[in-house]
Amino acid sequence: MTVEGRMGADAISGSNEFLSWGTRSDVGLVRSHNEDSFLLRTPLFVVCDGMGGHAAGEVASSIAVETIGEQAPGTADDVLLGAAVEAANLAVIKGAEDGVGKPGMGCTATAVLISKNKMAVAHVGDSRAYMLHHGTLVRITHDHSYVEELVDSGQITADEARTHPSRSIITRALGSDPDMYADHFSLEVSDGDRVILCSDGLSSMIPDSDIEAVAVSSATPQQAADNLVGAALTAGGSDNVTALVVDILNDGVADATRSQLTKRIFAIAGILLATVAVCLAGVLFFIRNEWYLGVSDGNVAVYQGVNADLLGLPLYDLVSTSAVATSDLPTSVQDQLEAGIRVQNQESAQQTLDSYSQQISDEKSRAQEVAVEARSGSDPTVETATPTDTTTSDQSEGD
Repeated sequence: MTVEGRMGADAISGSNEFLSWGTRSDVGLVRSHNEDSFLLRTPLFVVCDGMGGHAAGEVASSIAVETIGEQAPGTADDVLLGAAVEAANLAVIKGAEDGVGKPGMGCTATAVLISKNKMAVAHVGDSRAYMLHHGTLVRITHDHSYVEELVDSGQITADEARTHPSRSIITRALGSDPDMYADHFSLEVSDGDRVILCSDGLSSMIPDSDIEAVAVSSATPQQAADNLVGAALTAGGSDNVTALVVDILNDGVADATRSQLTKRIFAIAGILLATVAVCLAGVLFFIRNEWYLGVSDGNVAVYQGVNADLLGLPLYDLVSTSAVATSDLPTSVQDQLEAGIRVQNQESAQQTLDSYSQQISDEKSRAQEVAVEARSGSDPTVETATPTDTTTSDQSEGD
């Protein structure tokens, strides 16, 4: 769904030597008013999602972005940015006490301050910050919500959280607790990175995989913001939705420094690769000298290597499949074969196979003798014999 020209859809974009940005905020298809607020005061960017209903949520979010803008540091200091968000919390509480807005109003807050190659982040609630780095989207904030706790404990998946009936329950927000604290941290950014801030009107409507696809396919920050909001509206637009997108054009790292850093990285990488190569050679040597008996298509088979996978790749090769059916062997031996019975070499493997064959043959002969004696009317002496549960080539000679 296109958002161009929609009533209640606000868009602001801009750029400078280091950053390019764009944003779109839309009331959605269900709500009558927009409680989201955002701030574009480069290098500071903020999204707040208001709560409390008409004349409350939008007041809280507006107070929050204004206070964060006033209190934010001039550099990418995440501690001071977190303090600015905490100051906004007190301002929202005071506003309710002074009759500005309504009692119980509150909001979320997600703020970033980008200075050259460093980005400070401060966050409260379930609005989110993402980073698109080399085509891969990473969520860099952690929701303060009931459903996020369920996801963390493994009770539901992230996709299930988007439609969970309790998805709107926030466990931390601005406007209720004077002692509320903000999560804060710093990250390094580089040329080509794309940062996305959004209210839950986006993240609750479309999965992160769709956010990534839109972010990758959109040429400019404003196109990305428009397309993200459009995707949320197409998915139902059940809430206000705000998307703020910032591209890192120049991280400020000098070319000489970058070249020096690249050389250092390549040197370290070379050492690591050499170390890995030596370790890998040792592992391969070990694997090529290992043999075991296993199962292939219901028969006992000889394998070279170890009965395991590494990163989805088997560490073994099937050398040969014998005529010995595993079903003719004792259950305990079958279980051992499933796990892999280690042998010294291929010759030892063949000796063990010969032993299995001989035991099975002896059992069948003994069974036939018993059957013949039974038919002749004689009183056969039945010897109970079970193939030996052995994993070696040793055989027991009968009398």
